[in-house]
Amino acid sequence: MEQAKDNRTRLVTLRLTLSEYNEINNRFKATTCRKLSDYMRKVLLAGKVTVLTRNKSLDDFMTEMINLRNELNAIGKNYNQAVHKLHLFDKIPELREWILLHYVDHKILLNTVEQIKNRINQFAEKW
Repeated sequence: MEQAKDNRTRLVTLRLTLSEYNEINNRFKATTCRKLSDYMRKVLLAGKVTVLTRNKSLDDFMTEMINLRNELNAIGKNYNQAVHKLHLFDKIPELREWILLHYVDHKILLNTVEQIKNRINQFAEKW
């Protein structure tokens, strides 16, 4: 048995004002429909239409947070590399004293950077 093709052979023409068309088009763009005709068919046939809304200010905020996280990663890596290089010169007495004095600051800085990165990651997961 051969199944009948379900081609759409009927054309419906609808006249709209520019503002009506823009309203329909804006609603269409906020859905998961790929084509305007799919969206209009779903609306006309009372099917469910999935509407996605995005908070532009949250998008901007998250973009900024991602940039900050990347910057914090770079700062942490650079600082860590500098301290490791200083440890190679620990035979110089003044340098050894400086390393010992700033070791605690080094750990505090790295812990703070890590806490900030973790908080940014939590925001990113919610987003």
